[in-house]
Amino acid sequence: MERTIEYRIDGSSDGLRVEQFLRRKGYSCQNLAQIKRMPKSILVGGVHYYMRDTLHAGDCLHVHIQETSSSEKIPPTKLPLNIVYEDEDLIVIDKAAGMPIHPSMNNYTHSVANALAWYYKEQGKPFIFRCCNRLDRDTSGITVVAKHLVSGNILSAATHDRKICREYLAIARGSVTPKKGTIDVPLSRKEGTVIERVADPEHGEYAVTHYQVIHEANGHSLVSLALETGRTHQIRIHMKYIGFPLIGDYLYNPDMEHMKRQALHSHRVSFPHPITGEAMEFTAPLPEDMRNVIGIQETA
Repeated sequence: MERTIEYRIDGSSDGLRVEQFLRRKGYSCQNLAQIKRMPKSILVGGVHYYMRDTLHAGDCLHVHIQETSSSEKIPPTKLPLNIVYEDEDLIVIDKAAGMPIHPSMNNYTHSVANALAWYYKEQGKPFIFRCCNRLDRDTSGITVVAKHLVSGNILSAATHDRKICREYLAIARGSVTPKKGTIDVPLSRKEGTVIERVADPEHGEYAVTHYQVIHEANGHSLVSLALETGRTHQIRIHMKYIGFPLIGDYLYNPDMEHMKRQALHSHRVSFPHPITGEAMEFTAPLPEDMRNVIGIQETA
């Protein structure tokens, strides 16, 4: 994937070295090391600059990112993709339930990564898969993928710094009470398994989920959940911890009467754009299987 990023140097950056300026823009040391090895990667006024060279107010700095290889072990596969948004730096997908994010030993070709590999191969573009908010296979909704090494690093840092806000919708049987609250319960891996997690107040990793019931119908509650942290299976374990596990959850609550997968949907994701800093927000409507349980009609 190729991308040329342009920066206009103003008075506040006058006298900075190229590397100092780019570090302030969120480039990691690894990003800089990789970019240095790319031909004609740093140009100022059309002249090649080194990372140690000095910038001056009024300069026009161009960073030319050139990734020529693709992710290994991700065979391109022609699969449907619901693309919500795409620009030179990221692509946003409304992922269907049942589609894993990454290939696995038992599912090597039917994943978001495989589909994107095909999508870019058809365009003649190399593509390294960098997913910024990994969803479980059976969780539907918004997922964000970076298109090059710089946007990938900056989005990763934004996740670490909690600048990416994620709202999920989930369904639990019964009337969730209290209707609003915060679940602050550490989580850890369940002994004897690499998949399952458990609430572990004494030894687990810090995990916080904020929730609010937004609709009740047909003996079920539709709950909005905002993640403060992003632990594996966090929502599924936290909802079970307060006594209202998600329906259809084969691991933690095999209540399959109305759903054949966990009733969890990545509804809204917002974050500053990794290059421009512009506020971005994306939403995915509640999928049909969840709407049917809660009795909500599809809106245009």
